[in-house]
Amino acid sequence: MTTDMQDASEPDWETPLAVTLTPALIMHALMGTASAVHTGWTSCVDDALVISELVSMEDRVGNYIRLVEQEFVEDEQPETVWHDWTLEVRIGNVLTTGHWQFPASAHPSEWEWNAREANRAFERACLLVGRRVRRTFAIEEPVPTAAAPRPSRH
Repeated sequence: MTTDMQDASEPDWETPLAVTLTPALIMHALMGTASAVHTGWTSCVDDALVISELVSMEDRVGNYIRLVEQEFVEDEQPETVWHDWTLEVRIGNVLTTGHWQFPASAHPSEWEWNAREANRAFERACLLVGRRVRRTFAIEEPVPTAAAPRPSRH
């Protein structure tokens, strides 16, 4: 009885584990609130439009999780600037992508909700490459508006 207990050792902390993931499972678990999701072999992000980017890479294999914030204009609606948080999950050679996007002129609550949802998805996805995400504060500068009227005395 005690021999079985002595022979049983704990698995090594570096023991490789394997799970089966599909793009559909990743989309379901991480991107359920995204406005659009798709798969691909290459990124749909235009690096010239990137405002900010966070990347979490797996050390040995090259898998990565990437959260990109970008703004763009579509040819069909040249008067509308779109704001987009894009989450890319690269596992092997498959890229699974979710977009949280809305017109840049949207109400601040839209900004907060989309940013929160994309950030939560990024935070959870980082577990796939063995990383944790720590939240920090960021300072945003005020957006320039039309010139304020000059004060005058009446």
